[in-house]
Amino acid sequence: MEFNSTLANEYEKGIRRTLPSYDAMLRLIQTFYYSALPEKAELLIVGAGSGNEILQLAEQRPHWSFVGIDPSESMLHVAKERLKSLSNAISFHQGTILNTTLPSMQYDAASCVLVLHFIQDYKEKLTTLTAVARYLKPGAPFVLVSKYGQQGTVETELQFDLWRAYWLQHTKLSAKDVAEMEKSIRALSFMREEEIVTLLQQAGFTKPSRFFATTLFGGWVCFKEEH
Repeated sequence: MEFNSTLANEYEKGIRRTLPSYDAMLRLIQTFYYSALPEKAELLIVGAGSGNEILQLAEQRPHWSFVGIDPSESMLHVAKERLKSLSNAISFHQGTILNTTLPSMQYDAASCVLVLHFIQDYKEKLTTLTAVARYLKPGAPFVLVSKYGQQGTVETELQFDLWRAYWLQHTKLSAKDVAEMEKSIRALSFMREEEIVTLLQQAGFTKPSRFFATTLFGGWVCFKEEH
């Protein structure tokens, strides 16, 4: 794929409509890592996408290095173009954490942002997070952001109402367009918060704490077990 600025711009607009507080979430993740890591650190970004997370985290941290994984060749191409002016050491690998050989086994931190809800099977979710944990130093900070809730409950359906209204009010999409998009959203894997917390603990993380929530999305910070 040739790098296409239109593709990148459309992705940037789409993610901020789907998750209206997306930039605030990135700043919170940045704050968490800035407070938990030294001036020199190596971070593993699972689901690097178009590079937004690395761009945010590299700010004021020129000695941080990043290893990004993503299954999409096109998105990684976008990320490489966007981040090539940074002085940080950055490498990318196409694939998933389960089928990629990484250059290190002891990262200082990791993140998995807007990835987990694309994995339907609970065992595969657990295997994925367990693999992330294996790549981390004991006590290393980890951030998980995913869709959460339970479809059919009053709370989650009210969040869908708000999500739907936001798209209708802030875009030119028709009600039919939004309804079609909602079908694809509902086909993704939702988990209740207590299930996500249990999943993190089973994968080898401690002190899971929700730091972020907007409509259908939630975010948790935690740490790799010390032993």
